[in-house]
Amino acid sequence: MAGPREILTVAEMTAGDRAAIAAGTPGIVLMDRAGTAVADAICERFTPRRTLVLAGPGNNGGDAYVAATVLRSRGWDVTVEALAPPRTDDALDAAAKWNGPVGPLNGSLQDMELVVVGLFGAGLVRPLSGEALRMARASEAIRDRVVAIDLPSGLSGDTGRPVGDVAFHAALTVTFHRRKPAHVLQPGRSYCGEVVVADIGLGATPTSLFENTPDLWLGKFPRPAVTAHKHSRGRLIVISGEAWRTGAARLAARAGLRIGAGLVTVLSPPDALAVNAAHLEAVMLAPFETEQELETAAGAADAVIIGPAAGVNDATLGNVLALARTGAALVLDADALTVFRDDPEELFTALDRDDVLTPHPGEFERIFPGLLRTASSKIEAAREAARRAGAVVLVKGPDTVIAAPDGRAAVNLNGSPWLATAGSGDVLAGLIGGLVAQGMDSFEAACAGAWIHAVGGQSFGPGLISEDLPDLVPRVLAELIGR
Repeated sequence: MAGPREILTVAEMTAGDRAAIAAGTPGIVLMDRAGTAVADAICERFTPRRTLVLAGPGNNGGDAYVAATVLRSRGWDVTVEALAPPRTDDALDAAAKWNGPVGPLNGSLQDMELVVVGLFGAGLVRPLSGEALRMARASEAIRDRVVAIDLPSGLSGDTGRPVGDVAFHAALTVTFHRRKPAHVLQPGRSYCGEVVVADIGLGATPTSLFENTPDLWLGKFPRPAVTAHKHSRGRLIVISGEAWRTGAARLAARAGLRIGAGLVTVLSPPDALAVNAAHLEAVMLAPFETEQELETAAGAADAVIIGPAAGVNDATLGNVLALARTGAALVLDADALTVFRDDPEELFTALDRDDVLTPHPGEFERIFPGLLRTASSKIEAAREAARRAGAVVLVKGPDTVIAAPDGRAAVNLNGSPWLATAGSGDVLAGLIGGLVAQGMDSFEAACAGAWIHAVGGQSFGPGLISEDLPDLVPRVLAELIGR
């Protein structure tokens, strides 16, 4: 197993560059490696063609000059246009090796068969202007012909948002050593197109932010022992809604069973028992009427899921607080979050660090008002939310972010638009709850659940409905355990 792949902030990446230089690798060597990696990625995907390289005054521009030089040495027809003369020593050295003409930016991209953009890197702090701005606007219409160096110029490396209103759009982005937040967060991820991460010989850089891949959590993934029995594989409880709102709990319960929990029970209000009984097979069923009955019934559980179609009412609020007294790890979704919108602190006081909150952005706003808007990025919003709640927080979306109270965070890279269907989130809650019930650490369980959920969506594709998702899990599990 390769080990978790880090996502580095701009400052962390800069520190990595400086450490490599201090250890004896000259900056121009790193630049040569970066520019050559760009040329290699281009040559792997395109045949030689008329290519325009846009070079800025900094090290991003230096990478562009190297890429232009390498492409020309391989027989490509390359033209370079510069925003301004090089201003760093390494960029000056790289530009000196380019033996072709250098013209000014002319704002015209339409006639070029390929455009390589190296105007500004991830550390940009000012909006694009002048010809760079006009070219960025034009790039969206020809993005299938645009290659970005490090990041599409105009994006902030740490936020994934344009600095100002406009950034280049690319079909291919070649970055170095590790991804940055802008490569994994929307809207930056959409601006980047395919992202290639090239090794340029930098060492490890300490960070607490990672790509959510199996390398991050597979070593802690639950596997049944030869002596396993249903009770040893984890006891999961899912709280049902009223009679006309029962399907969400059953989706979560089936997902929990499929992911490996040994004993899954739906606790149901009496008026919903008949509806649930008509649909449940391996999942068990039991009634409860009062908070005390719920607390007693859930007392032996390893994990409990509450929220899917629970109802936004006093009963749900009281049920959450009753479950918090059991000691079971809680997975709180949907209505179990919204019910605390008037007093989020009441929820946070009841939680502990084994609990998991799984809001979509609207639910997140209800219990962490303004945080997504004011935080520097979705990653930092999730981290701050986890700190406030004292629990794991998973913020759903095409760029799902999972954060732990200790500052660890991961970003899902394999999201699928086919998951945008009613009930999908209930299945995700079930996957996470089933893993937590088996003893998996809540942060790793949330990461694993999100990744498996996304793989299921990808593998099924068009026509996916949430009822399909639990039955896609066994194939994913077989591949994971086979590793």
